[in-house]
Amino acid sequence: MASTTTHNRFHGLLAATAIGVYLLLLVGATTALTDAAASCAAWPACGNGWTTPDSTVGWLALGHRLAAVAVGLLGVATLLSGVRANVDRRVLGSMLLAGTLYPVQAALGAFVAVDGASATLSAVHLTVGMAIFASLVAALAWTLESETGDPNEEPVDGVDLSPPLEATYEPEIPTDRRERLVATGKAYLRLTKPRLMWLLCLVAAAGMALAATTASGLTVPVVLATLGGGVLSIGASGTFNHVFERDIDRRMQRTSDRPLATDLVPVRNALAFGLLLAAGSIALFAWVNVLAAVLGVAAILFYSVVYTLLLKPNTVQNTVIGGAAGALPALIGWAAVTGEIGLGGLALAAIIFLWTPAHFYNLALAYKDDYERGGFPMMPVVRGETETRKHVLWYLAATLVAAGALASMEALGLLYALTSVVFGGLFLYFAVRLHYERDESAAFRSFHASNAYLGALLLAVVVDALVV
Repeated sequence: MASTTTHNRFHGLLAATAIGVYLLLLVGATTALTDAAASCAAWPACGNGWTTPDSTVGWLALGHRLAAVAVGLLGVATLLSGVRANVDRRVLGSMLLAGTLYPVQAALGAFVAVDGASATLSAVHLTVGMAIFASLVAALAWTLESETGDPNEEPVDGVDLSPPLEATYEPEIPTDRRERLVATGKAYLRLTKPRLMWLLCLVAAAGMALAATTASGLTVPVVLATLGGGVLSIGASGTFNHVFERDIDRRMQRTSDRPLATDLVPVRNALAFGLLLAAGSIALFAWVNVLAAVLGVAAILFYSVVYTLLLKPNTVQNTVIGGAAGALPALIGWAAVTGEIGLGGLALAAIIFLWTPAHFYNLALAYKDDYERGGFPMMPVVRGETETRKHVLWYLAATLVAAGALASMEALGLLYALTSVVFGGLFLYFAVRLHYERDESAAFRSFHASNAYLGALLLAVVVDALVV
């Protein structure tokens, strides 16, 4: 039986190989959008096939090929390490698939360099690269599940997850008039869930920045109205969420001090506040254009009603389907500039949609007992922690693949590619550590890494599209 050290070394090599392939994937997509390939239109090097480049972009193309050799050798070392670690068949099979596709990918790269990149060949080249990356992450997820998972965990479908509505926690509420007034003001702010605003507004900003590369509708008033409408929309959605979940919030430790759970804000006042925010949001979006307003209404209704009342308490896929709520700001940002829903906006929305489970499952792991107490069928409660940790990796891989596809947009360049690789690698590192450490602290580290990844990626989109 292979030692734990051997397995750990294999996991590290496998993760490094996956990120190496992802680096090649994004840098390759970037060079395809520049004149790098044309500056080194030979194989394996430039000129007559054995000379060095005479331009910076030519060196970029040659560097990409040298990196491909290094990653290929790393892949061979990883495969040998897996054999030595006696990994199971599905892990080995997934690695062999990646190993078989790798020389195919290299050959496609040679054709692109020598004969130029047609649209079809570039698409095939990108698709094969994504398949290699996905195969390696699948192998990583399966081997981590096998080595660090709990074999005794079983799904609990059919178990009643609706305990009696009892106020388990009783947070202290100020009795002094002045202190209560201050607390009430803070309570109304808390109803809006301000922690969500910066990230979702950044999603809308990225959508606008991408759209500005294809249309001329980006102006300061449009930006301010779109972001202002987004802030009010998030505030309205958060307020309605507080109203609808107030009884459940009372029995969960992390939510027991929320404004409506403590009766600090009356339900009637909260509803009026939410409706006021929603009206302001729709008015601002409508000033921009009708489509932005329609999408704004859809965002409020989806989060407040579909997610909060229908998905969250009734299905283990609540987080996955609920990711549409976070993806809508990307479409709103795009529509605000162009007046339509374009492929760029849909591609950005897909990244947010796939990122949401990889992000939120970490929080669900950290608060598993609390969600079970609240009666919510979150993934760790229903499927177990082992399955949830594996799904973090699945959705992280899907997010990175979607981000790789977005890199093919002409508006994005090397900054976006390197940001996705560096912060994606950081997220992957903490997701792997989560399998080893399996505690609340590890879940929070992976959670914060997911925030850092998306925040950095969206900033890179804005900068690459508008500045670089």
